[in-house]
Order: sequence, then structure tokens, then C-alpha cells
Amino acid sequence: MDKAAKQDTISRLTEKFNQASNFYLADTSNLTVEDVNRLRRLCHKQGIEMRVAKNTLIRKALEATGKEYDGIIEALHGPTSIMFSESGSVPAKVIKEFRKSNEKPKLKAAYIDSAIYIGDQSVEELARLKSKQELIGDIIGLLQSPAKNIISALQSGGSKLAGVLKTLEERKEN
Repeated sequence: MDKAAKQDTISRLTEKFNQASNFYLADTSNLTVEDVNRLRRLCHKQGIEMRVAKNTLIRKALEATGKEYDGIIEALHGPTSIMFSESGSVPAKVIKEFRKSNEKPKLKAAYIDSAIYIGDQSVEELARLKSKQELIGDIIGLLQSPAKNIISALQSGGSKLAGVLKTLEERKEN
């Protein structure tokens, strides 16, 4: 790879890192070509962009962003695949799913909305993260719950009140 091609790769990766709020670094070494292609297809189905680059180019691109990536740069050793995703948990779910039939990919590091996760032990935790849409749905459900309880209480209270008034009216007549 000549110097111009390296510079082009660094600038494209820098732009991608600046745009991405979530990305994973994974070790996909020792996977066969067939396995890598299957992983790429699985990533593509889930809306994950998967790229492979040299660690020095990834490091230079991360440094060029001007952001703090403590721990991530230290995780750059051995073959590295980058997974860019809109959702923070989808790449972890893909890794878990793929590892049902392979021992790799192994998670090196992940950057999720400014939080940094280091090491393969973080895959379970990352897979349990809720997406932005799931969190919004939970909040809406929580906000609607008190209103539903009040409406339910008023509706049931109205029939109880009518019953009490009818009973009182009947007592007066007797």
C-alpha cells in the first residue's frame, strides 16, 4: 500500500469514526474465508458496516478525530475488524450469534455513545443494552401508566359513587 492509499484510508476512517457514535473492534483472525463472508452477510443484514484495516491506520484515524479513546488504542494488536452500527447492542448480538458455531470473533474494544468497553467479557453486557427506540418506548410506557391508572380509578369510582348515591336515595324513600 503506497503512502497516498494509506492517507486516503486514514481520512476515510477518520470521517467514519467522527460520524459513528457506536463501533466495535473485533479479532476475526483464524476465520476461514467462508466464515468471514458469512459474518459479513450477517452484519449486513443487521445494518452493521464491517471493515478490516491495519492497526496503525486505525490508530492514526482515531488520533486524528481529536477524541479521547483511552483503552481502545491499547487494544489494537493483531488482526482487527471494525464494526460500525447505529445501535450499540446489535454488533454484540451478532458476535454472540456467530459464536454459536465459531470461537471468534473476539471483542477487543467497543465505543458506545462515549462509553468505552474493553475485552471480550463485555459482549454479554453490550448485548443486553437497549436501543434508543426501546428506551423511548419504555419511557412512554412509564409516562402513560399513571394517566391510565387515574382514568381507570375515575371510571371505576364513578360507578361506585353512583351505586352509593342510589343506595342513599333508596334509604331516604324507606
